[in-house]
This record gives sequence, C-alpha cells and structure tokens, in this order.
Amino acid sequence: MSNSIDGFARGIPERKSIENLRFTIYDLRLAEREIVGEMRIREIFVHPVKGLSPQSIERVKLQENSGIVGDRAFGLMFVDTGKETGILAPWQRKQHFAVQNDWAGLAALACYYDFDRQALTVKRDGEILLFAKTDNEIDRERIGEFFTQYLQTLKPTKSARHPQHAPVRLVGTATGETRYPDRQQGHISIISQATFDELAKMVDVSSIDSRRFRPNFVVEDVPAWEEFNWVGHPLRLGGVLVEVTARIGRCFNINVNPETGEVDLPLFDRLPQHFKHAQTGVIAKVLESGTVAVGEALSVVRSIE
Repeated sequence: MSNSIDGFARGIPERKSIENLRFTIYDLRLAEREIVGEMRIREIFVHPVKGLSPQSIERVKLQENSGIVGDRAFGLMFVDTGKETGILAPWQRKQHFAVQNDWAGLAALACYYDFDRQALTVKRDGEILLFAKTDNEIDRERIGEFFTQYLQTLKPTKSARHPQHAPVRLVGTATGETRYPDRQQGHISIISQATFDELAKMVDVSSIDSRRFRPNFVVEDVPAWEEFNWVGHPLRLGGVLVEVTARIGRCFNINVNPETGEVDLPLFDRLPQHFKHAQTGVIAKVLESGTVAVGEALSVVRSIE
C-alpha cells in the first residue's frame, strides 16, 4: 500500500543480528519429497486492529522477539473484563477482545488503517460508516462507541469466549509500543498457497481466500503441508532469520467469508475429517530485526556445529 508500514516503525531501534552462527540450506527432501523451484513470498498481510480486516502490504518491518510492526497493534477490548483498557493496555488473552471468531459479522466491515495518517476507515458495501483518528482521545472514543453499537446488531458464535454484548474500547498505539496477538510471545504466521489449494479441493471450490486464515505470510512453490516439516528449524525469510516453533490450530473463524461475514464453508469441520487434524500453517518467532517484501525468497536453514 502507498503508506509504507516502515513509517509506523520509525523510532524502533534495530537489534544486532545473532552472531557466531553459520547456516547452510537445510535438506528439503523431507518425506522423500524434493521441493522444485525457489520458494518465495506470495502475499503479506497485517491486521492493524485485532479481529478486523487484514490488509495486503508489499513490505513489512519485523522486530526481534516481537513480530511485524503494526500487526495487531490495536484491539477492541471489552470493558467488563476488569482488565486495563488504557491506550497502553498490556497484552491480554483473546477472550478479552471483540474478534471475528466470536462475532463473525465483524468480517462484513471493510476496515482500513492508514499508518501515515493514523486513521481508521470503516466501510460496508462501499459506504463509509466511520472515519476516525487514533491519535486523539475523542476519535478513539468514537471508534469504541461505533463498534459497541455494531456488536449489538450481531449474534455471537456458539463457541464465543465472550458472548455478552458489552461496551468495547480501542486499546493500543500507532507508535509501536503495543501488540495483541493471540499468543503473548510475539510471532508471525506462515502458510503455503499449495495448502490452500488442497483445502479448496476438500470443500469443492475453485479457490480459498487466504484472508480466512488471517496469515502474515503466504508462500509459494512449496508443496501442500510442507510447512509442517519446518517446525523446529530456522527459516531465512527474505533477509530476516526466524524460527518455526509450532503448527497453528484453527478455530471456527475459517468458516467465515472475509467479505460478507457469513458462514459459508465447512472448513473447520472438514479438516479433521479429511486430514485427522485441524491445523494449517505454522508460527515462527523473529530472531533478528529487518524488512521483508513480497517476491523475496525463503529457505530452511540449520546451524553448523
């Protein structure tokens, strides 16, 4: 997008890269399969406000021991949880926030955050419902009031962690101090396009919108499910070193159409039926700070003793 997320990261110091480690390409002939061609980053997404629309972006800043700067930087926190709801509210578990997994209708709102202007625009069917800045308290209250009223029109999902209709307040900043990922330890998420293609076959559709899975990185020229074999290994993602730590267990949200908010595909039910698990993609921790862009290569690496 035109307003680079690099601007959002100004003032955050680079950490020195990990020293005294040498790496070589890890043999990818796992499970007697050899990857043909060079693996590359196909898409990058950030989710400026936890639980709202993903935004496609060409380039992101990764911060060591944290994640993508600007990803889940804000959240809509329920005020009845007894937790701090100030601008710099600390990380809290998912049930303290209004998110699509619990309120599928949030996906019907097209939300866009302008990192340079520090402004949130909310549309539905092309009509602007809200434009508000996040750098002043009056507009932040307007954001909270808008989503409080909108949630009143929705029904929570059966598995909602916080099914009560309660006021929400915008927490977080546009200056890099806050992040509200699902896990307290900062991370990024990675999934292959081939895995999405396999899921499309599973539910008999031509393609799967990657936004259903709310990833950070979609990679290509990787066989379906190959990313599971990366767990426990470092990756060179563009020029940045990360370490894949776990598979991602999925939730009901993958059934929700990211354009309409309607439940229209039985992905969450079909996964265990077809593959004996409900996991797709992997998470990774960031070992060094740097910038990653669409089209850059990735490789699995290992240290030499």
